[in-house]
Amino acid sequence: MVSATVGRTAALGAVALSLLAVPARAVAGEPHAPAAALPAPDTAGLAAVLRSAVRQGAPGALARIDDHGRTYRVTRGVADRGTGRAVSADDRFRIGSVTKTFSAVVLLQLVDEHRLALDAPVNRYLPGLLPDDRITVRHVLSHRSGLYDYTDDLFADSVAGFEAVRKKVFTYRQLVTLSLRKPRTNAPGAAYAYSNTNFVVAGLLIEKLTGKPVRTAYQRRVIEPLKLRDTFYVHPDTAIPGRHARGYLTPDRAGAPLVDATAQTVSWAQSAGAVISSARDLDVFYGALLKGKLMSAARLAEMERFTKVTGTTAYGLGLRRRVLSCGTSVYGHTGAVQGYYTYAFATKDGGRSLTAMVNTSNNAKVLNTLAGALESAFCGKPKPGARAGKGTGARTREATGA
Repeated sequence: MVSATVGRTAALGAVALSLLAVPARAVAGEPHAPAAALPAPDTAGLAAVLRSAVRQGAPGALARIDDHGRTYRVTRGVADRGTGRAVSADDRFRIGSVTKTFSAVVLLQLVDEHRLALDAPVNRYLPGLLPDDRITVRHVLSHRSGLYDYTDDLFADSVAGFEAVRKKVFTYRQLVTLSLRKPRTNAPGAAYAYSNTNFVVAGLLIEKLTGKPVRTAYQRRVIEPLKLRDTFYVHPDTAIPGRHARGYLTPDRAGAPLVDATAQTVSWAQSAGAVISSARDLDVFYGALLKGKLMSAARLAEMERFTKVTGTTAYGLGLRRRVLSCGTSVYGHTGAVQGYYTYAFATKDGGRSLTAMVNTSNNAKVLNTLAGALESAFCGKPKPGARAGKGTGARTREATGA
């Protein structure tokens, strides 16, 4: 079943939020089309992307676009293979590495409060944690620390690796220790190398500087101010509160049954990937972030200092930039955690945002297909002869999104 609905949000709330906006400094030379120039979203194309994802093995798929007060919802497939319940655009799900933007926001707020310096060594705040005093907070948030990603070892075998940690509870320092058993991938600042270890360190910094658990920081600094009604950090609890899509892990062996991965601590990720949310909340979050509502303009400019990753992608501080086929740049993050893939991105001004999710993982075809949701949401209907929903070629990984 595919459904697409369009509705209007409360105009008064939109006006109130716009009055609070702090303009962000644009990055020099950055390619992006202004929001006013964007064509209308291609909901038919978006539905086609979700249908393809289901044909390729996802039990269900959902997408929500929020565009200057207008909302579009598209769904396909089921949220629960046992009951056959259809997936809803309002379902909650595990967002994986989209969590990293939440963690970066908290730390940049602490920079605004003069409690943290981006170019200070991590060891200034967490003495003796890392083997190199040259690794700075900025290196950690931009994946340029060189710290080895311990999840490469944990999930070399997707199902066995997952079952080994499904109910396990780690401390942050145990996860850092797993990383430090391996050589670093590069010298600090020398190169971009995506690693969950970086945002485990971010979690440690948050807890050290606030004196509170990460859960409290997310709640007080992001969830409550934005009134995110579907966003939770429940670690080490294993259940997703309320109505949610169940998540299904694709085994490495072809033909083997999907594994229901819904219940898990996600303790192997924590501040790198353990948040639960919904499409509505993620659209609100990225819209507010890019409108400058969560930090000063100076800090947002720091977040948007990007390091090139590929010809079409770059990474800032807990924030991705993707250049689409129509030339528009969008900003957000990808997420992968056992049972779920997520794309959550918005325009530079935060006026249009998309969240798309499928309730499976360890399926590269589905991951690449889901990237086509960005094209439909931000580029509109393709011109005659153009290919819609083209994959990114990204490598699938259970810890993070590509």
